[in-house]
Amino acid sequence: MSQLDKFKRFTITSALPYANGPLHIGHLAGAYLPADIFVRYLRLLRKDVVYICGSDEHGAAITIKAKKEDTTPQAIIDKYHQQIKTSFEEFGISFDIYHRTSSAIHHDLSQEFFLNLYEKDEFVEKFSEQYFDEDFQQFLADRYITGTCPNCSNPNAYGDQCENCGTSLNPTDLINPISTLSGKTPVLKQTKHWFLPLDKYQPWLEKWIETKEDEWKVNVYGQCKSWLKSGLQPRSMTRDLDWGIDVPLEEAKGKKLYVWMDAPIGYISATKQWAIDNGKDWKLYWKKQANEADDSCLIHFIGKDNIVFHCIIFPSILHAHGEYILPQNVPANEFLNLEGDKLSTSRNHAVWLHEYLEEFPGKQDELRYVLTSILPETSDSEFTWKDYQARVNNELVAILGNYVNRVMILMHKFYDGKVENETGKIVLTDKNINAGLGRLYDDIQVNLEAYRFRQALQSVMDMARLGNRYLTEQEPWKTIKTNPEQAKEALHNSLVLIGHLAACLQPFLPGTVRKVVDMLNIPFSAIAMDAEVAFESGHQLNQPVLLFEKVEDEAIEKQLQKLADKKAAAAPKQPALVAAKENISYESFATMDIRTGTIITAEKVAKTKKLLKLSIDTGLDTRTIVSGIAEYYEPEAIIGQKVSVLVNLEPREIKGILSQGMILMAENSEGKLSFVTPAEDMHNGSVIR
Repeated sequence: MSQLDKFKRFTITSALPYANGPLHIGHLAGAYLPADIFVRYLRLLRKDVVYICGSDEHGAAITIKAKKEDTTPQAIIDKYHQQIKTSFEEFGISFDIYHRTSSAIHHDLSQEFFLNLYEKDEFVEKFSEQYFDEDFQQFLADRYITGTCPNCSNPNAYGDQCENCGTSLNPTDLINPISTLSGKTPVLKQTKHWFLPLDKYQPWLEKWIETKEDEWKVNVYGQCKSWLKSGLQPRSMTRDLDWGIDVPLEEAKGKKLYVWMDAPIGYISATKQWAIDNGKDWKLYWKKQANEADDSCLIHFIGKDNIVFHCIIFPSILHAHGEYILPQNVPANEFLNLEGDKLSTSRNHAVWLHEYLEEFPGKQDELRYVLTSILPETSDSEFTWKDYQARVNNELVAILGNYVNRVMILMHKFYDGKVENETGKIVLTDKNINAGLGRLYDDIQVNLEAYRFRQALQSVMDMARLGNRYLTEQEPWKTIKTNPEQAKEALHNSLVLIGHLAACLQPFLPGTVRKVVDMLNIPFSAIAMDAEVAFESGHQLNQPVLLFEKVEDEAIEKQLQKLADKKAAAAPKQPALVAAKENISYESFATMDIRTGTIITAEKVAKTKKLLKLSIDTGLDTRTIVSGIAEYYEPEAIIGQKVSVLVNLEPREIKGILSQGMILMAENSEGKLSFVTPAEDMHNGSVIR
């Protein structure tokens, strides 16, 4: 009896990928392969299930990509939506629909959600200070701001989240915020927005999440409890952007819905489109039914960086609306690393899915197998090409492929591929094999339903190991001469075991199963985990084919070299250095008096772009120095800055100001300046020798 039997239908979602770049293996291991395995398992059990996904085509990531490629957001989403969709199809992710959030049906539903909450007075309307880029004259969305994470000190955190530690952030939480548009420190400017009062929903969220303690993964439950313990704050559901879904209010012209307001609604709008296309009722899969027992079971498959949105924000939106079901589970995976380093889109340190499909044609199942074997289910894991090779060669080829190939070849060698006996039906007759199969079926079911896909796959491979041991013990290639009936029974048992293997492999290696089913010469629909595996006497098998081929060293070295080349290309270029000046005598150098100092005041020099007027405490005195650093430093940002000062430079008048010294600065090949900073414990006036 499966614990899934209490649900009438299932709505399964995978996180909507941003349509701003291709897919890599980290994406697959996080949200798509685990969901596909689970959905294929549900279909094997003949469950009513709809599997939903689509491109997330709004948000700052899209416009940032468009600016980088000097094109339009529409061109970006059209390009990458099609590439992502094609990659999923070729890899074999079995969505019932892969939709787009740029569709009219999605825009309408998202605005309908917003108005529902607005008319119930669920939003808090308030003016707040938001970062504004003065050079570009625009407010900055969360992803247009980077800075240092206040939680883990990651210097590259975004304004909405730190992808290093997973902490949910507001832009004003960042230390040393920088605009990604101008590269400068933004200013705070007042604007009006509509906030979702997460603090109001916190008591309800706490009670609801506590009911999930025994069901949700420890990492998911723990993150949720941590956020709740810190105290939830209202979160703006609108943004000052020029790309996205319009806020449907007259007073909000020019504003767009926050991407995490509209993106998860994309699951629902995609289901609506699927229902229209297939003559279904979408409400059965999303809305509460008159009898709670008739509700659909909603499960979100995501990566750990999306936990807060799927476990806190989206459930709050659904709860505030009131008509929709809440997720039963959110089995988030941790991160997958690559060859000892984090996967990185910006550094091109990744195995891109579309490139893998081109370079390893027909080997989708090999990648599915390896990724499933190392899924980061409870902690980060790592993909290496050497491990890929070892798992394919030592497990798929040597264990699974070898077992099926041996049985099929012997059946054709001894019986011309015909399965027949006197009883008229060929079933499993070995008691030990039957008992072993029963235990493995139980393990597979328990692990699949607990989202432990690595262990479930291991049990399937143990089924192949069981067959290999049985075949080796029986030695039908020998007993065919001394005891032909025993040899035939052993091969028939092995053949039935292959049928069971095909049933259990379906969620994991669907392409391989089709090859096995073709060799067995049976309908694909006849293979199911709850169906009897048997052959009628007289059944003719098709010719054997190899399920897998060994991965050669040359192919692996090529991939490793490719990663090395990408790493070299992404490495910072060695700057062109200025040639050294002619030697001077020590006596000439000794005439320079360089001291440590602190900037006390700073202001721009009128009618100039480069000059700042600084007051500096040198320990000897407080003096004025005019410095050409205004293009790199805002005056208010450098007050209190420790500096190195040449104090015995002949004074000179600059723009009517007497400058008494010079600050020492480092300048790179691009002309960017940086302070030569003494240690903090050096008091003003300390001599630099």
